[in-house]
Amino acid sequence: MRLLLIEDNARLASLIREGLDRQGFAVDWYETIEGAELALKIAVYDLMLLDLGLPDGDGLNLVRNVRQQKNAVPILVLTARGGLDDRVNGLDAGADDYLVKPFQIPELAARCRALLRRPGASLGVQLAAGNVLFDSTVRSVVIAGRPVEASPREVDLLEALLRRAGMVVAKPTLENALYSMDAEVTPNALEASVSRLRKRLAAAGADVRVRTVHGVGYALFAPTPADG
Repeated sequence: MRLLLIEDNARLASLIREGLDRQGFAVDWYETIEGAELALKIAVYDLMLLDLGLPDGDGLNLVRNVRQQKNAVPILVLTARGGLDDRVNGLDAGADDYLVKPFQIPELAARCRALLRRPGASLGVQLAAGNVLFDSTVRSVVIAGRPVEASPREVDLLEALLRRAGMVVAKPTLENALYSMDAEVTPNALEASVSRLRKRLAAAGADVRVRTVHGVGYALFAPTPADG
């Protein structure tokens, strides 16, 4: 899942990015409304985390502009403005949730997952293909009824493929889901992640297959009756 963070406090932004990265999110960070608007033009995000007191204006103006442009990206406001009127104004402007500073990273991550599980959002609670089951609430993988430990990157990749099971997922789409803009990504990073995931699935007895569509991307297929 790729998130856009708009926060002018560099130390807090760093803590948020590090904490959410450990929770399986890729986070792009900008300090201003101008930077956020540019990011929204060049990338697709699953969720926006927005501070309101920004150097070039009030974050609520960005919320209104995003909604006026018919962009339905979920918006979680992160702010020190904790009054009832502030929360009401934020929600009425088009924000989806409101988290008052200071907060703990586990709660922030839980709020993110909750927003992403809403109808029409990016997360479903459980995804399944063949004998593979993924629970987005706790980001756990179960194969053939047994829990399987996997790295955060492998889990991210499996989730992206499960969400489009039976369809080819283009390489840029997978890279967009797995890596933030400033991540140092080698040319074969995605291929290496796919290779590790295949080995993980095979070792656990998964009956799904990750196939390469050369020059395009990858697809995860569940077994069909004919396979048996």
